[in-house]
Amino acid sequence: MVKKYVFGEPFETEAVTIPMECTPGVMELGKTEAENGFSFTCHMDDTDVIYGLGEANRGINKRGYIYVSNCSDDPNHTENKQSLYGAHNFIIISGEKNIGMFFDYPSKLTFDIGYTRQDTLTVSCERADLYVYVIDGDSAYDVAKQFRKIIGRSYIPPKFAFGFGQSRWGYQNEKDIDTVVSGYRDNQIPIDMVYMDIDYMQDYKDFTVNEERFPNFPEYVQKMKEKNIHLIPIIDAGVKIEDGYDIYEEGVEKGYFCKREDGSDFVAAVWPGWTHFPDFLNPEAREWFGSKYARLIEAGIDGFWNDMNEPAIFYSKEGIDALNQAIKDYTENSEDKRTEKTDDIMNMANEIPAEVRSIMERLQNSPEDYKRFYHNVNGKMVRHDLVHNLYGYNMTRAAGEAFEKIVPDKKILMFSRSSYIGMHRYGGIWTGDNQSWWSHILLNLKMMPSLNMCGFLYTGADLGGFGSDTTRDLVLRWLALGVFTPLMRNHAALGTREQECYQFENIEDFRHVIGVRYRLIPYLYSEFMKAATQDDLYFKPLGFVYPEDRRAVETEDQLMLGNEVMIAPVYTQNASGRFVYLPEEMKFVKFMPDGSIYEQIMEKGNHYIDVALNEVPLFIRKGACIPIVDVAQSVEEIDMSTMKMIGYEGASYKQYQEA
Repeated sequence: MVKKYVFGEPFETEAVTIPMECTPGVMELGKTEAENGFSFTCHMDDTDVIYGLGEANRGINKRGYIYVSNCSDDPNHTENKQSLYGAHNFIIISGEKNIGMFFDYPSKLTFDIGYTRQDTLTVSCERADLYVYVIDGDSAYDVAKQFRKIIGRSYIPPKFAFGFGQSRWGYQNEKDIDTVVSGYRDNQIPIDMVYMDIDYMQDYKDFTVNEERFPNFPEYVQKMKEKNIHLIPIIDAGVKIEDGYDIYEEGVEKGYFCKREDGSDFVAAVWPGWTHFPDFLNPEAREWFGSKYARLIEAGIDGFWNDMNEPAIFYSKEGIDALNQAIKDYTENSEDKRTEKTDDIMNMANEIPAEVRSIMERLQNSPEDYKRFYHNVNGKMVRHDLVHNLYGYNMTRAAGEAFEKIVPDKKILMFSRSSYIGMHRYGGIWTGDNQSWWSHILLNLKMMPSLNMCGFLYTGADLGGFGSDTTRDLVLRWLALGVFTPLMRNHAALGTREQECYQFENIEDFRHVIGVRYRLIPYLYSEFMKAATQDDLYFKPLGFVYPEDRRAVETEDQLMLGNEVMIAPVYTQNASGRFVYLPEEMKFVKFMPDGSIYEQIMEKGNHYIDVALNEVPLFIRKGACIPIVDVAQSVEEIDMSTMKMIGYEGASYKQYQEA
């Protein structure tokens, strides 16, 4: 049962798709205050588990910390970070009762879940203008499925998107991409996608291609498709200010960029230099920007990833003015007056005075900048910081709505960095600029079911880590988790160690692990489609399936996948295996490097399993089986006639059948 409460005058986010009447009265769950801002407070029993919050830090059970929904461009996902790229304001309180709560509020929202007091949950925001949806269910799993029904069906990508993809910031031209494709194909490592970061553009301008680097882009796209390789270009939120650049000129002429309070177009710097931000909350601007994807679709492109759409801001003119003034004050007051040049000050890391350093640190993604521009919403000017969390959502919505017009009979791959609940109907997400840290394998694992609860099914992380230098064992262990995530992509930052799978010794190990992904695609795709079409989850915490088993509820490094499989990846450096907890009898399965499959029935309880770097483990539930096929070099080449079942003898598996 779902009840909808209204406070003040909420902004219509369109996160919920089912019309509902508002329930009169006050929420009975706890104490609600709505006079000076909004706050909801309730008591938590010692055994209550708090699920949800989608792309959030720390564990599956969110108790014990503070989380702030405030879409943030921050690549250092350490445990102390309270905000990441997404804002997913849905929680489940699971204990004696199972209650879900969705706080539909587009600005900064704080969840204090046992941080100030261990037994107290407090949700608060500055303005008492929001909807609160309260869901009463029989179990946490039931609550999650009810929520999935009211927010609309999840995005479904094309089937090739379930293949493996290789990405790196720094693939400059055709030669670089040819090298990647040859590295995989010549070594017979399966691959379906190569991603194009900002380097492919002309001067970082959206919907352009550098003609020196890609002299005949449509022909090159077709050449790659003949090798069953899909090129997936990035699209950034900021539009370069440049005379003669038609998208810039059209946007200015039609008033489709975000404005300052005085009505002039807001200006900030991102990769292209000075840019304007399209007003994605304006339906006309959204339709206009979305239509531009046709330029690349007409060149043969059938997938995109949207980035920098929190929106990320490197600096604004106000920020630079403040920095220059601080430097001027410093140089005028300094005894030696050694420099008046900003560049020199930037390099004097140990000598920058506190007041200058403070301004430098505040330049990027400044909250003050987010207060400086406005959106046109039905003729009303709305300050950006009041709707900040909707920007990335509506950028991807612009693309999704456009695809239905440009290629109505075709699925286009689309995923985004920033998001809000509702965007799950238009695209998936990757979890942003992580690091090549072992702890981020575990963080990747724990995010997956939480994102599924919020509707995001096509999800994954940058395998091997985006920032920092990776290691061979880290990439292999992370790939063994990525085998199971719908989005399976290796991605790395400019300047880091090259981490394409053919860059390491004993390439056959990478060939095998990625090959396992292709052997499992019929099962993974089927379970994804079931979850999408039935408003269900692809990944579930063990506690959703075994709610009466306290040990299962507290196990956070194992996940249920679909209805038949449990995964338990190794995420510890130099480990030859790991401990697992089985809530029931299961069959332990390992895909061995020689192509064979090891199977062993294990009783309920604790076990230590050996898992070498070149093995992929999973568990099949008692009485179940799953389909596998022979390895293929691309999704297109999968031979379904090779399908066989593994698992318990006599079991049957019902595959999803496309209409």
